[in-house]
Order: sequence, then C-alpha cells, then structure tokens
Amino acid sequence: MTGTTEPPRSALPSLAGATWLSEPATCAVLAALAGSGFEGRVVGGSVRNTLMGLAVSDIDIATPAIPDEVVRACAAVGLTTVPTGIKHGTVTVLARHRPIEVTTLRRDVATDGRRATVAFTTDWAEDAHRRDFTMNALYCDADGRLYDYVGGYDDVMARRVRFIGDADQRIAEDYLRILRFFRFHAAYANGPPDPVAMAACARGLGGMTRLSAERIRAEVVKLLVAPGVVGAVRAMEDIGLLPRLLGVAPRPDLMQDIVAAETRAALPPDAMLRLSALAIATSEDIDRVADRLRLSNDERKALLVIDRDAVRQLGAIDERSARRITYRHGPDASRRLALALEAIEPTRGTEAGRLLATATSWRAPKLPVAGADLINLGMKPGREIGQVLAELENWWVEHDFPPLETTRAKLEALLADRSLR
Repeated sequence: MTGTTEPPRSALPSLAGATWLSEPATCAVLAALAGSGFEGRVVGGSVRNTLMGLAVSDIDIATPAIPDEVVRACAAVGLTTVPTGIKHGTVTVLARHRPIEVTTLRRDVATDGRRATVAFTTDWAEDAHRRDFTMNALYCDADGRLYDYVGGYDDVMARRVRFIGDADQRIAEDYLRILRFFRFHAAYANGPPDPVAMAACARGLGGMTRLSAERIRAEVVKLLVAPGVVGAVRAMEDIGLLPRLLGVAPRPDLMQDIVAAETRAALPPDAMLRLSALAIATSEDIDRVADRLRLSNDERKALLVIDRDAVRQLGAIDERSARRITYRHGPDASRRLALALEAIEPTRGTEAGRLLATATSWRAPKLPVAGADLINLGMKPGREIGQVLAELENWWVEHDFPPLETTRAKLEALLADRSLR
C-alpha cells in the first residue's frame, strides 16, 4: 500500500456476509496472496452488485503483486494459473474449478483512445483513479472491509453513474467508455443521466471511429437487454449518438413499444428484436446494421423488418394461421412477429397473443412424406423430386397439416396430374 492514503471507513458498511467472499475459491486466492505477503482485494462488479442487491457472477481481485509474484504465490499452494493478460497485469487463477482474474494495481502511461499502456504500481488510490466509473472502483478486502477512493459508494447508493475525475479525459483514454456509460446507466441507474457525463460523451463522439466493430457490438448487445434501455437509448438520441452507431434512422418509440410488449408477455429481453425495432425498417437495413455492428450469423438471422406493412402481411390470425406462421418462420421468429404485431397494431392484441401462444407451446409436425416415398412410387431421383415435395409441403401447410393418409392421397393426385401433362 505504499504511497496510498486510505479513505475513512467509518461510513462504509461491511461485506463480511457476502456469499462470494466466503466461497472456497475466493478464500483460496486471497489466502495464497496473503501467504506470500501480498494483500488482495475484490474489486468492481461483485462489490457494486452486492451493494445494489444484484446477482454476482465474476470475481476480480486487485493486488500490488506483479504477475510473476501472483503465479509463484498461487503455485506455492497448488493453484493453477493461466497468463490471460500478462501485458496488462492479469493472471487467471483456477481455484476449485472457478476462474478468478487477479490483476496488478496499475496506472496508465499512455492511451490512444482504444487501449492503454500501463505501468504497475503499489498505490491503491492510483489504481482506482484510472478506472472508468466511480461505482466500479470500490474494493473489498478478505474481511469484508470496503475501500472507496473516488466517492463510488455514494454513487452506488444513489444509483448514479459518474466518470471518475475528468470525464473528457476518461473518454479520451478509451472511446468505448461512451457506450459503456449508457450501458451502465441502463443497467444500474435511477433518474436522468449525469449531465457532466452526457456533455463529455457528446464532445467525444468523433473518437468512436477508432473503435473496432466487435467491441461496439458487445456493448450494444448488453445495453439492449438492460432494464433501463429505453431511457438510455433516448439519452443517446439526444446527443446524436444513435445515427452514428447504427447508420440508419433510429426508431426509439417503436423500440419502447416492443419493450412494453415483452414486459406484458413476461418474456425475457430479446436483444435482436429490440434492435430490429430500433433500426430495421427495410430488408436492406438488416445487412447494413449487421455489417456495421459485426453481428454473428445467428444474430443477423434473428433480425427482422418491423413496420406496419410487414405485420399486415401476416393477415388475420386464427389458430390455423398461427400454426402456419409458426411452421413457416420457426418459433423464435414467430414470437418476435407476435410482439411486433402487438406493438404496431395494439388493436390486434388478441391475434398477437394467439400467435405468441402457438409459437411458445405448439410443436410443428414433420411432413409425413420423404423423397424415398416418391422413389418407391416410381419417380427417378433428381430435381423433380424436390419440386414435388415442395408443392406437397405447401399444400400440407395450407391445409393445416393433415395426417399421413390424406397427405399420401394428395401426393398420388399430384403424381397423376404430372403424368398427364
């Protein structure tokens, strides 16, 4: 703790009762460091989330020990280490089959708007001041004692996302922090965004061109499923971020309606459905947005055009047509279509509910005829078999999936008709 002035602790609660702090894996890593003369403190999301009453997933530990010392300390007690980020001071320790990242205290030497060159330090306050938001710079030692060098505790309790120190400087160090600000606001904040942060984000928009599409995509997908996404997206619109981000005219009102429809249906948030509502008005937009955000193939396939014409093409939806739509589009896409229908045409809520119920609970049957059946009936292998099966399947779907006997009779009629041509 050389060079560190410890903040007063009297007003801070103890996290001694936190489950993750007493877990064998956490205890093993902290004990290994202590056994070699180094302190370790849990930092970041696990501390923040515990104070907010939210679930904790990952454990990150900060320490004055440099990576080689971390490796030796862990090896001395039989813990396996993986050099996942040695250049930046990070070693992943495998304790009780759980990965825990241990990172040396750092200070930034130079930054270029995307990444930082760091130097190691033993000063906890220096490490805290290089982080992004105050709520991410809270530390907790093995006894549950909290350390706050930047006013993060008050911001956590107020559910307020603020940059540490000079917001413009924090953003210039890594322009992805603009998106992270809005993502954290959507995930953790109450009330309007911090005006100082908003102004700095607006000033820093030009720097986002330096960022890779992959890093942007990761933040956007997380933001889209956050509880406060509607307010965050509107704040992004206020500073002109959305068109730069998406490359299309955004539709936050429609996205808000989709979020409301998901909530009414008690469905989990669907990032690609929300992105479709926000950005996909034409089929060309699918490729434009997917390429811009470097979406995966599965994510690209999940995008759909959401507009009034698209939902009107569904026609009136009774139980029979709900099954047909679900078969044609698949259950996932049909659920998205049902929510889009409810959002765009609220008066068709009953039809949307019918489609949603079918997509959720109905298991589509399999066409009871295959190519081998056609060969057994005398057809030669080739393209014509595929054509007959496609024609038969279309009839089968339009007639609400009749049983084998009826389907075979139709097949025989199709073959007879072809022989007469």
